[in-house]
Amino acid sequence: MDRSLVALGEWGESKVARHYQAAGYAVVDRNWRVKGGELDLVLVRGDEIVFCEVKTRSSNRFGHGLDAHDQRGRLRFDVASVTAGLVEVREAAF
Repeated sequence: MDRSLVALGEWGESKVARHYQAAGYAVVDRNWRVKGGELDLVLVRGDEIVFCEVKTRSSNRFGHGLDAHDQRGRLRFDVASVTAGLVEVREAAF
């Protein structure tokens, strides 16, 4: 994988983590690997646990990061997009 894309993804995850921390969440884990995948961010605030998938783009040329996920499921999973430095979070994205 292109190292510049890895660096962009890591930068985006850090930016989203700071966004959540400013909202009172604690980052429990990052890049938590499980069979069949990875959770970018695991966060806690009070009795609420949030799993967040982060998509970072340098522009909207190939679509918005929030459009990479549909909205279904029973657990709360958030999706965060960092585009040109702007953080957007879709709560309960799927």
